[in-house]
Amino acid sequence: MRHEALICRYFTTYSGVALPFKLVGELEASAINNRNTWFQGYFDAGGVLHMLQKVVYGEVELEHRYAYSDGKLQRCEIIDADGVVMVVENS
Repeated sequence: MRHEALICRYFTTYSGVALPFKLVGELEASAINNRNTWFQGYFDAGGVLHMLQKVVYGEVELEHRYAYSDGKLQRCEIIDADGVVMVVENS
């Protein structure tokens, strides 16, 4: 899914360790101006999370890109601050 077609929402953190992460503590866009760290979640019109970014001091420190098949997580690309990509695939 194209990034432009997704809706960006802001959060304080996430819960759990299973993929996809569950973002919690939703923030208004104006609230991130007073924060050092936050998460940006990119959702489709149905509310499905397709990408998240952890932002620290204005820089993306971590990114997850999720791909789904039949409503289930099929693949996750995890990109760290150095650009190293780790791929997790579910079969």
